[in-house]
Amino acid sequence: MPRLLVLLLLAFLGLVSAQFNGFFENMFGGQHHQQQQQQQRSGASQWAAYSDSVSCSQYLCPHTLDCVARPADCPCPNVEDVKCVIPDMEGDIEDSTIVCVRGRNDCAEVERLVRRSGSSKK
Repeated sequence: MPRLLVLLLLAFLGLVSAQFNGFFENMFGGQHHQQQQQQQRSGASQWAAYSDSVSCSQYLCPHTLDCVARPADCPCPNVEDVKCVIPDMEGDIEDSTIVCVRGRNDCAEVERLVRRSGSSKK
């Protein structure tokens, strides 16, 4: 009989704990989550306002807000990154894709992956 009482008590405590955990999470954690969303929105609106204030008659790089002649001329957002130029399937540099990478292999690994994905599509 005492074992049954202990098991029932443990089960009851588990239910109570689960109920109050959700309650307190909604009371306190929910407000924190709402504040984070508001901060993210304000960051995006700040970026939009700043990008609108930059005068650029050509192409405005989205990550660095540099004014360049074409998207392929945008620098990487981080100084330690290396810019890899990946030509389109016909080898045209004008329509190339730019990938910023960081690491020991730099662009060699990106080029290897592009060649592999190109050969698997054939």
